[in-house]
Amino acid sequence: MATKTLNTALNKAGKAKNDEFYTQLVDIEKELKHYKEQFRGKVVYCNCDDPFESNFFKYFAANFNTLGIKKLISTSFVKSPIAGGQLPLFEVKGLKPDGKQPFKIEITEVTDIDGDGAIDLDDVKNLLRSNKNTATPLLENGDFRSAECIELLKEADIVVTNPPFSLFREYVAQLIEHNKKFLILGDQNAITYKETFGYIKDDKLWLGYDNGGTKWFQVPDDYDIQTESRKKIEDGVKYFSMGRIVWFTNLDTTKRHNNIDLYKQYSPEEFPKYDNYDVINVNKVSDIPKDYDGVMGVPITFVDKYSPKQFEILGLANSARWIGYECYTIIQERKIYNRIIIKRQK
Repeated sequence: MATKTLNTALNKAGKAKNDEFYTQLVDIEKELKHYKEQFRGKVVYCNCDDPFESNFFKYFAANFNTLGIKKLISTSFVKSPIAGGQLPLFEVKGLKPDGKQPFKIEITEVTDIDGDGAIDLDDVKNLLRSNKNTATPLLENGDFRSAECIELLKEADIVVTNPPFSLFREYVAQLIEHNKKFLILGDQNAITYKETFGYIKDDKLWLGYDNGGTKWFQVPDDYDIQTESRKKIEDGVKYFSMGRIVWFTNLDTTKRHNNIDLYKQYSPEEFPKYDNYDVINVNKVSDIPKDYDGVMGVPITFVDKYSPKQFEILGLANSARWIGYECYTIIQERKIYNRIIIKRQK
């Protein structure tokens, strides 16, 4: 999707508070495989996930024993448009069958209930059907900002979910405030938010692994997708494809400890300076000159390859607006947007 079209779709969703983009299991599996040991003995909280539709819940429930999770918590929001579609709520002990009641699920043990010799999601379903203490109603609406959900957040060690894109700033601020480990999805442009960029600059947040290509998200049947190439229907389920969606985390990654391999030689002709600041412009991360020790402006995609031991992030520059955190306005005949200002570590 063109950037303008995607921005229009996300802005529309934000204004309507229609942020129901459900992450596909394959995308979760591709990312989570890198962190398995970091979940052992931890309380995992999926706090923007209807357990009956969320693939985050399904992943952790099905892999509860393999990952060695201590406890899994998932909460539903009262306005979830597809609640109960895959495991009807009338089959769950302790919940009303109308699907309009926000609730939480807490799992501390998954055993081979059906006796088939394997522990999988069927055993989780049987657990929900038979144990009324596993799923319990919430008194509030299930919003991650509610007092009830904040108390659950305090209990958690790691939060993993796809939060509402329109509330990304507020959502991340809450995680940082409560000093939680997290792995969440968001729009790449969130890097340019004043708050998010501050966390990146201060090494409180970085990017995960699977950040390339296009991801398909399940959306409600009435979700309006105007670009035909960005929608598909499989087995009666509607999907919306979005590029530029990345993983944000503060879990340790091997990639942030690896230096970028540099091969380009510096030349004033290839790397012009900005008109109003002593910074050279670098159009591609792969073109960062290996022999230049001054200050450089690089694309925001740099963050995906950033190693704190190799470079220091100084600020964020934009040719159109002031963003903060030691930002500089770029003035050139050819407009350049969103440049991370960096210098090499000594």
